Amino acid sequence: MATSQNRQSVNPSTPGEPSPVSQSFLSLHSAVVLLAALLIGIIIGGLTVLTKVPVAAAVIAGMASAGSSVPVLRNLIR
Repeated sequence: MATSQNRQSVNPSTPGEPSPVSQSFLSLHSAVVLLAALLIGIIIGGLTVLTKVPVAAAVIAGMASAGSSVPVLRNLIR
């Protein structure tokens, strides 16, 4: 005959500790700002390539525009 045993769920945290909460890597605000800056950089870089300049100069223009747009977007998007 099988006897019933009390089965308790195994909880790795002690009773006094709060359960671990999943935290995101970036806040929503930061993600939106960085995605908008990336989009601006891609657009500026693409438009620069269309002006028949070397690709390296277009990459630098795109990176510079993306980098300089981050502080502006941070203040505009709230």
